[in-house]
Amino acid sequence: MDNELAIEVKNVTKVYSLYSRPSDRLIDTFHLMPWRKYPKNEALKDVSFSVGKGETVGIIGTNGSGKSTILKIITGVLTPTKGKASVAGRISALLELGAGFNAEYTGIENVYLNGTMMGLSREEIDKKLPEILEFADIGEYVNSPVKTYSSGMFVRLAFAVAINIDPEILIVDEALSVGDVFFQAKCYRKFEEFKKQGKTILFVSHDLSSISKYCDRVILLNKGTKLGEGSAKEMIDVYKQVLVGQYKENADNQGKEGLNPETLEYGSKKAMIKDCKIYDHTGKNSNALIKGQSFKISVDYSVLEDLEAPIFAFSFKNVQGTEITGTNTMIEKKITDAIKGGTDLTIDFVQDMNLQGGEYLLSLGLTGFEKGEFTVYHRLYDCINVTVVSDKDSVGYYDMNSEINITWK
Repeated sequence: MDNELAIEVKNVTKVYSLYSRPSDRLIDTFHLMPWRKYPKNEALKDVSFSVGKGETVGIIGTNGSGKSTILKIITGVLTPTKGKASVAGRISALLELGAGFNAEYTGIENVYLNGTMMGLSREEIDKKLPEILEFADIGEYVNSPVKTYSSGMFVRLAFAVAINIDPEILIVDEALSVGDVFFQAKCYRKFEEFKKQGKTILFVSHDLSSISKYCDRVILLNKGTKLGEGSAKEMIDVYKQVLVGQYKENADNQGKEGLNPETLEYGSKKAMIKDCKIYDHTGKNSNALIKGQSFKISVDYSVLEDLEAPIFAFSFKNVQGTEITGTNTMIEKKITDAIKGGTDLTIDFVQDMNLQGGEYLLSLGLTGFEKGEFTVYHRLYDCINVTVVSDKDSVGYYDMNSEINITWK
């Protein structure tokens, strides 16, 4: 294993036998009926990747894609059917609620139990205990059995233990989704501290904004195979295609005339986005917009087949790939009736530009419902680069246009 790597996964395959009755597992394990064959499920198929020391890497994918399975193999909870996973450094993992905690023990007792399992001496845990309890912030409940905890209290304590034992590698699997917003903010600040300290984080989440913000690189899994790895923006764009059943390898992603030729494009093409222009507050066609002024996004569509309930949308992302804002005709209650094939139309989205000064990417979508099922007709991701010009930027992504009044007493 390379000295610069914290985690290395090589050609890992995990196959489960599917049993209809508990007794079948016993029969199969001890080969009591060698002629009996059981159906197999390949949870992982020849997956390989590595994580460098100090990297924050995200793993995304739909339910059943193998995300949790690969984390359990990396942490030694599961053994691969084929292949190998290697780890260099002390590892702390939050894989699922309840893992490593004894429900009958108190919170304090579980802190010592988990600390010991992670290789700490009692004296080391004694030193870290105040910091753990302060981070968990569950008060006197630390002296109560864990079985009396709410899921939120449980994850607060579990996460506090995991990140305060000074791990070199932290692995988190969706554990933050049950914490309240204030606790999540505290956890993400800890992520930032870990990154600055050069620690390694492997992070599984369905929260694409967090994946985009914190991850240096992202691995995309689907049905047990690795579809790809790359920047958060690239992999999230592909993941969105997977979610709506529109992913095609080597798809032709050439944009439309007047749009970015590197635009990511997909959909059934029953209706098409033909062109898009942006007009500034003076009515001039321009990609440079003045903060605080109105602007218009004008999109031309061509409907090729009958549509039951089309939805027309746009969104802005920053250059890191985080979706900042957007809207659609359904949200704005401008719902159109069914549209006949052979119809052309233009939709103008008019609004004020309140984003901070900087570079943004515009994405367009044409979706809808067919017999109650959501469907994508055409999507263009990152089709136009928009520059917001500003002489006053406030904190965060957008300006609340605050007015300050001072009254002297």
